[in-house]
Amino acid sequence: MATFELYRRSTIGMCLTDTLDDMVSSGALSPELAIQVLVQFDKSMTSALEHQVKSKVTVKGHLHTYRFCDNVWTFILTDAIFKNEEITETINKVKIVACDSKLLETKEE
Repeated sequence: MATFELYRRSTIGMCLTDTLDDMVSSGALSPELAIQVLVQFDKSMTSALEHQVKSKVTVKGHLHTYRFCDNVWTFILTDAIFKNEEITETINKVKIVACDSKLLETKEE
């Protein structure tokens, strides 16, 4: 299963990476095993978001910056409003990174 390493930059991904770095530094974990844990994290996040998340969100805001590089879209929105069936949330500034999931399919072949 091919994956993006995109989720490593999330809060939970950064905490996992910091913890693994500490464990490798203290000798509690080998660097090879730490890499295996990160690869499994990438696979698990991709699978969980694909199969377990069913809600949809509508996003509206002012487009501050956009970029398309290496098949990855990056959008920076200001005064963004996120809406789903239950809640509406306004955020001053948000960065959205979007990757084409079809790129994962071509890597698997």
